Amino acid sequence: MTASVSVVDKKAFVRWFLKNYQLKRRECVWILNYLLSNDELLKRIRFVEEAHYCPRAMVMSTVDSTGVPFRFYKGNVMTADAEKSFHDLRLHEHEDMYIQLNFPNVPPSAQYLAVLEENPYMPEALIVSEKDRLLAEELLSNSLLVFQEEKLLAQIDEALDQGDEERFYELSNLLQALKETANLH
Repeated sequence: MTASVSVVDKKAFVRWFLKNYQLKRRECVWILNYLLSNDELLKRIRFVEEAHYCPRAMVMSTVDSTGVPFRFYKGNVMTADAEKSFHDLRLHEHEDMYIQLNFPNVPPSAQYLAVLEENPYMPEALIVSEKDRLLAEELLSNSLLVFQEEKLLAQIDEALDQGDEERFYELSNLLQALKETANLH
């Protein structure tokens, strides 16, 4: 994630996004097009995740996401009225605005990663530490190995029951390779 993203990169991303995704609310398209036409305003836009924690934010969703169609947050006020957010954008163009876009993004696109910034308002308790992330990856990896081993053992038993010697040796070799891989990690 980047600390400071150029207006050129933001424009390229917004154009790419509008070209590749359909938003649930047409007003969101208008807002994004307005941002493209105003470099000064675009300088104050920050693309983040979990924007609802920010003091001034918009959340927009594409038709193929499960997110809310549109939300505008300012202080403790939240509204689904896109016109209010548009007026706030115009009246307070020298204040930072945080935008969260909900769209299918797995794996994350290079265009999105180029503009995604760290959310400075994210509560500490919600930030996943590197240590926690590594522990989760290790747990997932170990679970997958156990699952694969159990599946191979069941297939080996089946090959033995059927008297399929060739299949037995093939699966035994796979099991041995899996165990060697597991020992490397």
